[in-house]
Amino acid sequence: MTRRVLITGVSSGIGLAQARLFLEKGYQVYGVDQGENPLLEGDFYFLQRDLTLDLKPVFDWCPRVDVLCNTAGVLDAYKPLLEQSAQEIQEIFEINYVTPVELTRHYFTQMLENKKGIIINMCSIASSLAGGGGHAYTSSKHALAGFTKQLALDYAETGIQVFGIAPGAVKTAMTAADFEPGGLADWVASETPIKRWIEPEEVAEVSLFLASGKASAMQGQILTIDGGWSLK
Repeated sequence: MTRRVLITGVSSGIGLAQARLFLEKGYQVYGVDQGENPLLEGDFYFLQRDLTLDLKPVFDWCPRVDVLCNTAGVLDAYKPLLEQSAQEIQEIFEINYVTPVELTRHYFTQMLENKKGIIINMCSIASSLAGGGGHAYTSSKHALAGFTKQLALDYAETGIQVFGIAPGAVKTAMTAADFEPGGLADWVASETPIKRWIEPEEVAEVSLFLASGKASAMQGQILTIDGGWSLK
């Protein structure tokens, strides 16, 4: 039976790379994004939807999944607390934390019935370090990492696996401003021990491994893929 993956943030960046790779490997992919349909070849279904709105249309459209990739996220322009409004903080938490929790809550119920399923949360190095974002981004990603670990522990005996991936600087539409003249791109590369940015495809490969069943002895791990940034 074809395994079904639901990927949020599928129109660009890591989500798009995940979708391409899963399709290439014969998975059925359901992708959600508020952006345009990426028009991928293969067994691909797309829903254009703002994930901060009611999620019921997503659940009606895709009633069951084998693998849930909570990939969608937003940055916060590296703003410290006193430059962020309460509304900005709430909006960033909504997409980076609340939406993954609510998507997981829904699909987890069905996974429990099947006694199997895999959740992969996109956590970021900002889920364990400061400096990967501003106050709201760093706080929301720390919350997502905490959710990942607690969920994994609470349901470890059910056959459902829960993982996080913590990328460092990934070259995506979300970080495109860093590559503008005078942007942070060269500095980030020089500060990263491997001296380059991470490609979205490299994060997708880690996702595929976690979803493949080959990581069956792992639970609740947050895999860092940051070119050595967090070693310093």
